[in-house]
Amino acid sequence: MIRVFFLIFEPSVAWDKIIQARPGLGRVLGLYLMPMIVMATAAEGWGLASWGKWQPRFQKFRDFPLHEIIAFETIQALLLLAMVCLSALLLLKISQTFREQRSYLDAFTVMAYGFGPLFFTRLMDAGPLINPWTSWLIGIALTVWILYQGIPRVMQPNPTHAFGLYLSTMVVVVLTSGLVRLLTGLYLLGEVDFHHSWLTHKFPNLFQ
Repeated sequence: MIRVFFLIFEPSVAWDKIIQARPGLGRVLGLYLMPMIVMATAAEGWGLASWGKWQPRFQKFRDFPLHEIIAFETIQALLLLAMVCLSALLLLKISQTFREQRSYLDAFTVMAYGFGPLFFTRLMDAGPLINPWTSWLIGIALTVWILYQGIPRVMQPNPTHAFGLYLSTMVVVVLTSGLVRLLTGLYLLGEVDFHHSWLTHKFPNLFQ
């Protein structure tokens, strides 16, 4: 979590330290990404169990049963992990269109640390009155800011390609994170009923 604050307030210094440390995939995943995802989903799950969630459409707080919270937060954690992995793959593919020769580890490192603020601001979702889109907007703004510093340092693109790579990556970041937020946010706000969904039909005990 401390690394997130450095990335937000001292992004250039934080990225330089990450590059110097040259963390492997296991270290990035096990010591940074997964703890951030678990922290974010656990905080939201605790908030849902303690206070429920305000659903404006119905003008009421909804109480979530514990087994439903566990199922939802598990699915959300997997979606967040998939979001990072997919975004890293797309970043690598985009960089290759600019004829840059970087590895998936480089792209994964950028995305794992770059999405840190998005996971951190999800702590706000523990509050019963916080709209899911509020934390996303704040988090994605901070992510866009720190990736502006991180992409050129880690991916090391040709200076003539750097801004194009950054803009293309931002489209990926906004779309992938926005899709995950849309799916989870609609459920929290009562716009989606998983009890009658394809997912529940395939796994009948998931939300029962």
